[in-house]
Amino acid sequence: MEKAEPPTLNGLVETALFVEDVGRASDFYETVLGLSKVKASDTGCVFCTGNQRYLLIVSRKAAQTPNRATSGDVLPPVALPQHDGRGPGHIALGIRKDALDFWRARLAKHDVDLLSEISWESGARSLYFRDPNGHMIELATPGIWEAP
Repeated sequence: MEKAEPPTLNGLVETALFVEDVGRASDFYETVLGLSKVKASDTGCVFCTGNQRYLLIVSRKAAQTPNRATSGDVLPPVALPQHDGRGPGHIALGIRKDALDFWRARLAKHDVDLLSEISWESGARSLYFRDPNGHMIELATPGIWEAP
């Protein structure tokens, strides 16, 4: 009997950052990084970062309370007691290699401090800075995880 191959994952669909001020965070990701907002409410918002890839900005307070789906079903709180979204998170967004100067200039234009710029062994480069909630944001060129 032939063994069936298990299905593979299609990649990371979403990641969430928990924030104190949804409006301030939303402004940063929309204005500074130029992300497109696809959904918003008083409890958070969703930005498209690529083909079926999303960044969720969630109110830390709202993450602790149950929500209702449009069907009326009660959904559990976003943040479980074991992972309450406290402390700074980290996300990396992909950029083209030839866009590094553009992003340095854009961050400077919006008074965002560039904390570090790394040249990896693979030849990839990363720019590191913090969003208004203290989350570490990385803009990475292709090849960051590939061996040189």
